[in-house]
Amino acid sequence: MTEPEPTQVDVLVIGAGPSGLMLATWLSRCGISTRIVDKRASRINSGQADGLQSRTFEILDSLGIGADVWREANHMLEIRFWNPDEHGQLYRSDAMADTVPGATRIEDYLLGYVHKHSSIGVERGVIPESLSIDANFTDSANEYPVSVTLRHMLEEGTVPEEIHGSHASGVPNGLFRSNLTADDTASLLENAQSSTSTRSEKVLAKYVVGCDGAHSWTRRQIGVVMEGEQTDLVWGVMDIIPITDFPDIRYRCTVRSQEFGSMMIIPRENKLVRLYIQITEKDGTGNCVKRSDISPEILLKSAQKILAPYKLSYKHCHWWTAYGIGQRVGSSFSVQNRVFLAGDAVHTHSPKAGQGMNISMHDTYNLGWKLASVIKHRSDPSLLRTYETERRKIAQELITFDHKFSRIFSGRPVKDILGDGAIDAETLQEAFKKGNTFTNGTSVNYDCSILVSKELESQASEAENFAQKNGVPASSLTLDHQPDNQDLATGIRIGMRMPSFKVLNQSDARPWHFQELLQSNGCWRIAVFPGDLRDPDQFARFTTLGHALAAKDSFLRRYTPRSEAIDSVFEIITVHSAPRSSIELLSLHEVFHPFSEETGWDYNKVFVDDVSYHEGHGEAYKNYGISPLTGCVVVIRPDQHVSCISSLESVRRIDSFFSGFMIEQK
Repeated sequence: MTEPEPTQVDVLVIGAGPSGLMLATWLSRCGISTRIVDKRASRINSGQADGLQSRTFEILDSLGIGADVWREANHMLEIRFWNPDEHGQLYRSDAMADTVPGATRIEDYLLGYVHKHSSIGVERGVIPESLSIDANFTDSANEYPVSVTLRHMLEEGTVPEEIHGSHASGVPNGLFRSNLTADDTASLLENAQSSTSTRSEKVLAKYVVGCDGAHSWTRRQIGVVMEGEQTDLVWGVMDIIPITDFPDIRYRCTVRSQEFGSMMIIPRENKLVRLYIQITEKDGTGNCVKRSDISPEILLKSAQKILAPYKLSYKHCHWWTAYGIGQRVGSSFSVQNRVFLAGDAVHTHSPKAGQGMNISMHDTYNLGWKLASVIKHRSDPSLLRTYETERRKIAQELITFDHKFSRIFSGRPVKDILGDGAIDAETLQEAFKKGNTFTNGTSVNYDCSILVSKELESQASEAENFAQKNGVPASSLTLDHQPDNQDLATGIRIGMRMPSFKVLNQSDARPWHFQELLQSNGCWRIAVFPGDLRDPDQFARFTTLGHALAAKDSFLRRYTPRSEAIDSVFEIITVHSAPRSSIELLSLHEVFHPFSEETGWDYNKVFVDDVSYHEGHGEAYKNYGISPLTGCVVVIRPDQHVSCISSLESVRRIDSFFSGFMIEQK
């Protein structure tokens, strides 16, 4: 029998968890040929990470699915702290606002989005056998240098026994994913290869992305190793419907007992509550319970001791698992800019900080639009190097954060967390306050690169070292070595996500949060803040900018395919500060509200910082730190992070920025 011809695909995604599905959303929206495979023959509907942070909701909203997720999610608005008093008795020591919007199932929504925009489907029961990269073709944009052999399996042997409750407890668990157990990929593959009912397929891909979890097969194939530490601390997790007299069971809580460790309570949808429980149980000889003996009964006993004198039991346990605490980061996030790792495949930590799924999804949200731009020949492949430089920094920050938080929750008297001394109740609460900005995901700040034009904090003599370390040309670290113009918009930080304040549509007075205008469709946004257009000088500057943007040699024309709409690559969004009634849309340059022979003028490109009829005044200019007398232009990436800021006259500066990585179109 002759071997079947290899199949070709632009992107092969290995792993259909949240990070893999988030990548698929970008690729489906941008029309990229994609396959996503997962070794499990059926979906895992229990125990996946489900806590969504503020920035994640913002991303989901930009995909058009935020409202649906918001309705289903259990909203957590307050966190309460329980600590032992001077007599060792639990008491509610304090409370503070929480920044975790909610917990819910996310895969259904991502899959629904993918199906809406493409024919991409998850191929389950498919396990990769081998991966190789042909170095002779990695520099060619049109080649498929990554070869992956896939084994298509039957359901038997590909669903972990734990999922069906084969553990002695009879309750579904996630031990197969835990770092307390060995990876089962090799045994699955061995069983499949010995079966006559499986088949092999060779796939040639331009790019492969490993989203296959902490036991990542992809990571091992490309020689990446995990660096960091693994501790002896063991925690358990349970999703139960609790029967309890604990008064704050529907609040997010941290509970620290005098003698029996700590616990975190996370209320979920449908009366479920997730408990993170420090395991301090002893066996009959007084030693710590063996990891292999951990069960729901052990977890419940530990939780009951922590929560005493309050009572806790359950009739319904939806899922449970146990894990060892460790913080590790991969030695590399990619190989030859052809095979990439994301999520738990390249950074692991404890789940108590609520970051695992969120950071994993943010990884592929960062990578997806870049892959699409390169595959569509809109950007140079050098763009892909920024994935590692940007996301590795975030992973390192997460590991540092988690290292400190894990030791707080585990009750260790760590002196260097927030100053000298043991971890008391006040220190714990202060840690939460300081960590809130980090955990909600809105504080991510990308460093200077070809995608972020801001001045280096280091001295000029260090610029070359910085460029070499981060894989970018030194000439791209600033635009013509000019100041970064951060002073033109002090409330918009270059490298961070674009803040959101309410503005009004010029044409119909409808209020919008600015973030609602930044839909995830692959477009760059040129946000123009021309100031008070009643001022003749400001209006003239704005009009001159319009002429420059509309010119045949402008970046807007050079990098947009002639066959596509003028706003298909760059969308210009204007927010002026004059009273809405004082400005007529059609008095503005056409480039700010393009005309179509098919649909007429575009009425959704010009907005105003003015008071609304029913929702107050967003005061965008004030909050953005922009003077109505000067204005500015803000370049916003497809992932809503700010690339650069310029004056109204500096179109050449913006042009220089895009010329660093974009490809002229025909």
